Amino acid sequence: MPGTRETSPSVELGCKDLLRITDLAVHEILPLLEDARRLKRDYAPWRHAFAQRSIVLLFEKPSLRTRVSFEIGFAKFGGIAVYLDHETRPIGQRESIADYGRNLERWADAIVARTMKHGTIEQLASNARIPVINALSDLHHPCQALADFMTLAEHGFEFRHGRLAWVGDGNNVCHSVIEMAATVGCRLVVITPEGCEPSDEVLRTAEARACRTGASIEVTNDLSKIAGSDAVYTDTWVSMGQTETPELAARFEPYRVDAALMARAGADSLFMHCLPAHRGQEVTDDVIDSPQSVVFDQAENRMHAQNALLLHLLSKDR
Repeated sequence: MPGTRETSPSVELGCKDLLRITDLAVHEILPLLEDARRLKRDYAPWRHAFAQRSIVLLFEKPSLRTRVSFEIGFAKFGGIAVYLDHETRPIGQRESIADYGRNLERWADAIVARTMKHGTIEQLASNARIPVINALSDLHHPCQALADFMTLAEHGFEFRHGRLAWVGDGNNVCHSVIEMAATVGCRLVVITPEGCEPSDEVLRTAEARACRTGASIEVTNDLSKIAGSDAVYTDTWVSMGQTETPELAARFEPYRVDAALMARAGADSLFMHCLPAHRGQEVTDDVIDSPQSVVFDQAENRMHAQNALLLHLLSKDR
């Protein structure tokens, strides 16, 4: 039942909201991931944890994994998730974002927002007194990164010694992976086409944290840097809301993750993708369907990582 030792999270988070990975302190990440693993093993002790409680999902972008994992995930706690579709009417168009957040806080216990612009989530968080979780914006995707590193740990990747390679666009998912790597002390090489590097602000923030954790973050255009990687991560070349052009496709062509590129990484290197994948574009079928691929483990772990996060963020109010 709620409030018992079995349903209490292992550490109380110092933040109210999760807008990006660096909202979490270094000492909070590992207990959160451990609680995600506990949930994955058995939800029974938490089945009434959030009975009579609710979350609201505000989505400006289409979704499979994010929507289903939050809706089914919160139901496992006995709670209710309400989905509000904003694909055709952006948040803030009908009424101000501030007023929207102030209304939602009167009914719901948390807001989960998937938006075109990161500023929308920031405005919700600054105006709503309930927790706000970034379920994807143009700058960050923290829930994905939590699931990714949970998956890496499941497959024997040692945070302090493992080497992860990101190949492709320095996009929102890349930003959150960079911040996670810096937080857990991982070695990360980000390999992008010229002009597609990650945000300078994200890199500065991550490097400051890496100085404390011993992580190393390298950004390069050189594909030879993939050698010796324990895992290789890629994502779509064109994010939602962006326009694909022949020039852009040509720039990314050498960065397609195929069997030859995986062989350069290492015979036992894992393959990762946050999905949906454009098969034949950023990754070939023989890689994504290979025994090295953990993409569906990542998808499954979205629910467990997000549920651990909800357990931590909402535990203060129980």
